[in-house]
Amino acid sequence: MKNAVVIVAAGLGTRAKTDSQATPKQFRALAGRTVLERAVAPFSGHAAIDAVLPVVRAGDEAAVAEMIGDAPGVLAPVAGGDSRQASVRAGLEALADAGPDHVLIHDAARPFVSGRIIDDVLAALGREVGAIPAIAVADTVKRGQSGRITETVDRSGLYGAQTPQGFRFAAILEAHRAAASASGPFTDDASIAEWAGLPVALVAGSAENRKLTTAEDFEMAERMFAGAGPDEVRVGTGFDVHGFGDGDSVTLCGVAIPFDKGLSGHSDADVGLHALTDALLGALADGDIGSHFPPGDPQWKGAASAVFLQHAAALLRDRGGAISNVDVTIICEAPKVGPHRPAMRARIADLLGLDIGRVSVKATTSERLGFTGRGEGIAAQAVATVTLPAGAGQ
Repeated sequence: MKNAVVIVAAGLGTRAKTDSQATPKQFRALAGRTVLERAVAPFSGHAAIDAVLPVVRAGDEAAVAEMIGDAPGVLAPVAGGDSRQASVRAGLEALADAGPDHVLIHDAARPFVSGRIIDDVLAALGREVGAIPAIAVADTVKRGQSGRITETVDRSGLYGAQTPQGFRFAAILEAHRAAASASGPFTDDASIAEWAGLPVALVAGSAENRKLTTAEDFEMAERMFAGAGPDEVRVGTGFDVHGFGDGDSVTLCGVAIPFDKGLSGHSDADVGLHALTDALLGALADGDIGSHFPPGDPQWKGAASAVFLQHAAALLRDRGGAISNVDVTIICEAPKVGPHRPAMRARIADLLGLDIGRVSVKATTSERLGFTGRGEGIAAQAVATVTLPAGAGQ
């Protein structure tokens, strides 16, 4: 396992409660979905995330499992502790046997995290032990006591920390184990890393990645989601063709298949992934594969088509969308696709971060009619069904 996520959802959320609203904030509804569901969604739909583990109050495990349902990559919830620190450690210990390379730790009360922030934190972990999103403090900072100002604090170099906070898994697990007997206080996981002597980098956060803490925060969030409206369903289609050329294999849906010919194209000529990329771009009304990756650009010569597909999926995530299912049909007389369908489905599921049950790959012939029937090449068509917040399109 490469990248896992711990979603901390074991708190009581007392500051967000009102006389008429006693539900813990992570379980409150925002435009038809709970805060927890909205916090989980950007990670479960992310192609680079292998597993998402909710940590909840003891006794809430079954209810949370039912609430989240079959969201891709989400593990069975585990019980947390009597503090945020204890809950995070419980989540890390639950992942210890799987031994992920990296872990992102995210507050369930932040339902607005973007795909860009997730990508940036993961990218930083390629060179750093830890990384967190943060935004520079813009307001003048005052220190006060008994309702009066005692000092104006120099705000230069001050940042507001956000989540997800990412770390190399073994390092942060060791730090949490050591901190369990320390006095603290530790207000976030970066502070534990600092205490343990681990360097932590900063990446750009976002003002939109706010934490829902008070009743006023929820009023703001309700207005935001109400303005966006409910999620809308979109369908995109794609079609691609490549002729045969010299070679000893063809690549279809990310799987190399031995054959007495190759497919001609500027990239690896994977008609299946090309068609699927266009289907996702079509659902977004965002051009086609050629407009994003011009065939005349030498940097894409021989490129793996997985790059194109993941680019389209990232565009969808950045707009708050998610993939419901994809369906690819390969049209050719040869090679035989059937024996390779399981591997193709698994590869697409891996690239898109989907449960394999949401990925269909089929094959058919053209009854020896047309260019595919004459064995001159291979065609593919694809359909992608996605959900997007209303108004998220271009």
